[in-house]
Formats: sequence, C-alpha cells, structure tokens
Amino acid sequence: MEIELNKLVEGFANSDFKVQGVYYNKVEPRKSGFQKTASFPGFIFPIKGQAKYHFNGTPYTAELGNIIHGGANMNLDKQVLGDNSWEFISILYNINSFENGDLNLQDIHFELKIGQNPKLINLLSRLQNISKEDYAMSKFQTENIFRSILEEIFISAKDQQKYGTQALFTRVSYYIQNNYMNTMTVKELAEKHGVSENHLFYVFNKHVNMGPIEYIKEYRLNHVKNLLITSDASIAEVAESVGYLDPLYFSRIFKGKFGVSPSMFRKIQE
Repeated sequence: MEIELNKLVEGFANSDFKVQGVYYNKVEPRKSGFQKTASFPGFIFPIKGQAKYHFNGTPYTAELGNIIHGGANMNLDKQVLGDNSWEFISILYNINSFENGDLNLQDIHFELKIGQNPKLINLLSRLQNISKEDYAMSKFQTENIFRSILEEIFISAKDQQKYGTQALFTRVSYYIQNNYMNTMTVKELAEKHGVSENHLFYVFNKHVNMGPIEYIKEYRLNHVKNLLITSDASIAEVAESVGYLDPLYFSRIFKGKFGVSPSMFRKIQE
C-alpha cells in the first residue's frame, strides 16, 4: 500500500503511542505459515535474510532496507525466501489517538524503503536489550528509543524519496568511474550509498540495462582500450591499473568483449 510519508510523520508527531512489545525472531530457511496478526499494529525490522509477507493478500518483500508495517488482526501469510534463516525484530505499539483523520494505523499495512542504516541497527539492538528489563527506567528508555527509531526511519525514507533512481544511478556510476581500479562488490556499493542490493540492481537495469558489476566491467574494458593505444605499459601492467590482477583472466574477458586479444588490439592500432 502506498502511504504519504508527510502525513504519517505528522500523525506520529502529534499522537500518543506506547510500545506494547519488542520481539526478536529467527525463522529457518523456506519455512512458511499463516496467522492472524496481534491485536496491536506494529513494524517489522529485517535483520538478516528475506521473507515474503502477505497482509490481507497484499505482498511485501521484507529485507534489509525495507521496513514493513502491519495493522491489527489481519490475515498474514509469510514465507522465508532463499537458503538463509530469516531474522527480524518486531515492535508492537498501542496508539490512543492518531491525529491525522486520513490514516488509521490499526487498519493499514505499508512499507517504507529506507536503504541501509547502521544507526538504526544499533538503536534496535539497544531497544531489544532494554525492553527485557523490568523496571520503570527501562520502560521510559524503551519509549524514547522507539521514538528515535521512528525518527531514523522517517528521515531515511524521506531521503530515499528525494533521491530518485536517476540521482542514485548518477551518484553510484560517478563513484565507480572514480574508483574503477579498486575491487568493489555490489554489497559494498549498496552499503556505501544506503540502498539494498536488490534496489541497486533495479536502478542499473533500468538506466543501462545491466547490473552494477557488468557496468564496472564495461567501464574498465573501455578505459583499457585507450590505455593500450596511448601507453607503452605491458598488458599485465595495463590490466593491473584497472583492477585486474590476473592478466590471463583479463585477456580472456577482453577478447570476449572485443573479439581480439589485448596484444592483437594494440597491434591493429599501430
């Protein structure tokens, strides 16, 4: 379900709400099940792995960078995806009055795309530990940390909306063009730019019809062509300068891309 972020933020800012429970869960790979949600609304914060959730039939993919909200007493189908266990923290809350007549959090489900956020992970860990304690101060701290968590996810979600796919592609591709000679993975690129790996794949496929790693390969090989023409460096030195430490592997992918070996390409250009 699409939700207007400003209305959600405004409603929480002007409402009285209280944490009802904080739960850490770990589910084995490929497990599935059906249940009714609790009598309170709540947020699902992914920690590790992926799962597919259906709230009253509407599908969501729960994974790092994607926070899901579920309403109270809803039909919930869920299935762990992939070969890894699914770990998450759920926070149930009671809201006495939500001062935005357009929204009733008891009855709605939605997702917020926030990207990678290490600060949020730390806040969730603190909340989980403090919520186990049974004294007045821990209850006070629980409420404060939950508010900090909400603030963090709202800020991150707003940033994700502000920087659309074109802006994200521009930022990541610019970074690649200035660091192509270094080893980099999709995971590292995603974490550095505050998005999920899946979202980064989506953005690159949308704008250049290839994944991030293929884009890096294309940029390196096109840069290599210029070096082979303008430089007297050996093939191995050229390969290493663009991030390929194995000259045989480099020669193989160069020939696969351009139809001739690097040495033959250099000869043709002489």
